[in-house]
Amino acid sequence: MVKRTLVLLALLGLAVGARYNLGSPISEELVVQYDLRPVVLPDGRGLPPGEGRVEEGERIYAEKCASCHGARGEGYPFNRLVAEPFPITPDTEPAEFAIGNYWQYATTLYDYIRRAMPFGAPGTLTDEEVYHLVAFLLYMNGIIDAHEPINQKTLPQVKMPARELLELDPETKRRFPWLTLP
Repeated sequence: MVKRTLVLLALLGLAVGARYNLGSPISEELVVQYDLRPVVLPDGRGLPPGEGRVEEGERIYAEKCASCHGARGEGYPFNRLVAEPFPITPDTEPAEFAIGNYWQYATTLYDYIRRAMPFGAPGTLTDEEVYHLVAFLLYMNGIIDAHEPINQKTLPQVKMPARELLELDPETKRRFPWLTLP
């Protein structure tokens, strides 16, 4: 009786799976539709060609970001983006976290903006617009100069103030033992 029930459940599962195309391979059209771009790694692998400047980033920020993050990145109604690069501690309130004091890699900032922003229309920014925004946000956090271009080569070289906050793996004494980082 139990064996018969298990067989019946297995057949029912196969029928339901076939009905809803569960397990079907993803088509090229769906890949394009979901824009499954490569991840940008801390060493810059995955960064597309392009270049960003602070002045243009300021214009794009005012148009597409300020309504959520404040006119100068102060954070209302959503997260703040600009803060003093003071060292955060376990007592620091999460509301005080920002790009300048919390993010460990500038390349992660590029990847996040490209994938998730602007709110309500993620993935609609061009690669150039993302580079411009990253340049502006790094400048606003006091990390780069106003005239420093941000591109595939310069972005991985940006040293974020919070990078030293990464904890070492206790066994290997490395930050990420499974990755080779710059």
